[in-house]
Amino acid sequence: MIRVTRLNGEQFALNPDLIERVEAHPDTVVFLLEGTRYVVTESVDTVMRDIREYRAGILATSYEMDRGEYRSHRAEALPVGDSSVVPFPVREER
Repeated sequence: MIRVTRLNGEQFALNPDLIERVEAHPDTVVFLLEGTRYVVTESVDTVMRDIREYRAGILATSYEMDRGEYRSHRAEALPVGDSSVVPFPVREER
């Protein structure tokens, strides 16, 4: 999810996978696939950067999981050896 801000200052999270396009009219308008539109204070470039960072974060996490290096942010709260994250099998196991 990416965080965007309405013109009234209210922030909300938006699923970037549902975004069809982002335009500047001069306010930035985010169009979703089903037709919903949101006018936000962020620039088109900022929204695009946030989408790239969101997707890059997903890829980085999946690579960490694939190598068995992923550590959840919740890991500190869990007892040792009690993880809900199961790494991907190594390539030889597939």
